[in-house]
Amino acid sequence: QVRLVESGGGSVQAGGSLRLSCAASGLTYSSYCMGWFRQAPGKEREGVARIARDGTTTYADSVKGRFTASQDNAKNTLYLQMNSLKPEDTAMYYCVAGRMFCSGGYPEYWGQGSQVTVSS
Repeated sequence: QVRLVESGGGSVQAGGSLRLSCAASGLTYSSYCMGWFRQAPGKEREGVARIARDGTTTYADSVKGRFTASQDNAKNTLYLQMNSLKPEDTAMYYCVAGRMFCSGGYPEYWGQGSQVTVSS
């Protein structure tokens, strides 16, 4: 079955950096659009970044210039480098995958989440 396993979350002070990783298995990685969502307590889930099969990346306005999504197709792994972190970036971050995700569809698969906490 499809598994998306996130790692790399944690606690950091404002202005710091973290890198999330997502190891994917059980799917043909190169056939999927990959991305990241996040959900803060009491808030709706929001899309953070997505990376298409051709490597094109798209970001939420709130993270542009600070977050970078990348992937290693040979390792079936997705990354999210987060720099200049702010307290409002505090959330559970989810790795997602979907064949139509990059063209407006909803992700088919979700990881279990990795907590990121940014203190002021």
